[in-house]
Amino acid sequence: MSQSLPPRKSVIVGIMRIARGRADGLDFFNSSVQSYLSSLAPLVAFPLVGAVMAIYSDGPRHALTDLAMMLCALLTPAVVSYELARLWKRDDAWLRFATVFNWCEWILPILACLLLVPLSLLIALGLNESAAGNVWVGCLGLYGLWLHWFLARNALALSRYRAAMLVLIVNFATVLTVMGPRFLADRLG
Repeated sequence: MSQSLPPRKSVIVGIMRIARGRADGLDFFNSSVQSYLSSLAPLVAFPLVGAVMAIYSDGPRHALTDLAMMLCALLTPAVVSYELARLWKRDDAWLRFATVFNWCEWILPILACLLLVPLSLLIALGLNESAAGNVWVGCLGLYGLWLHWFLARNALALSRYRAAMLVLIVNFATVLTVMGPRFLADRLG
């Protein structure tokens, strides 16, 4: 008698479904501390490697400052979204949300590369490079905001209004956390 095994969860399949606006993509992610840490590991690895390489070119102070800023940028959404989820009594769903949020950040660089193909064709047909750059940034920004809203709405089961509020607060807090100290250093220094 063969025992039926549970279906394997594929993060890549989940990301692809979510990228297309399919809420069933959330089912491909676990809701555990280990899953969250696994989603965070590659996001931390790239800035860490970059900091090690920058130590030799930019010096340790600059490299470690940039690394600290990147870590703050990576962790601020988790901290702020947790507090909002707790406030709205959705903290039981937060771990899956945070895990999916981290994994889905990989959609944006892939989309950035995909957008270069049609924009390159438009530039070849005469579109100004500056205008193409603005279109590129605008598309990425709008899609990123929609993606974060979609995740908040579906993973945390929030209303449209609360999901939009979460996205705005998380993004504002992230920008403030990263740019605030630099702004103050420039003003005071």
